[in-house]
Amino acid sequence: MQFLRGDLSGQRDPIRPPWSLPESEFLNKCNRCGDCVPACEYELIKIGRGGYPEIDFSQGGCDFCGDCVPVCKPGAIKKSSDDAVPWTLKATILDSCLSMNAVICRSCGEACEVEAIKFKLEVGGIAIPLLDQDKCNGCGECFTVCPDKSVRIAAEESQEQAA
Repeated sequence: MQFLRGDLSGQRDPIRPPWSLPESEFLNKCNRCGDCVPACEYELIKIGRGGYPEIDFSQGGCDFCGDCVPVCKPGAIKKSSDDAVPWTLKATILDSCLSMNAVICRSCGEACEVEAIKFKLEVGGIAIPLLDQDKCNGCGECFTVCPDKSVRIAAEESQEQAA
């Protein structure tokens, strides 16, 4: 399973549902009931390592509907009234990006509802994707549509690991 996630070492932290508690607290509170899985309309929440829920952006991006929050009876996914930001995830665009390699592609920019991805035209037909980290909400839409998987989604503090 780690191979399929591109995590041969097993070191990369899984992406938990939005508004999940910090990892150690999440693992202590989550009873692995799986109630959050059917609550996700877009089927983004899957059962992952150890039976704990994880986000799988291969099916689509998260719209932060919050349907996973009320079904989490143990409180591992918990949204308080001041929780405007569901997580610290951000996108990173890798050098393998088609657009950065003179192939016309704007899929990630077109999919980004918050307009965090713009393109800067360069000489030679290259369009450099410019990612505004302040606008990026880590929803995963850009990951889903990238034809060569040149987008990574990871927590801000682990962006270097995501590349």
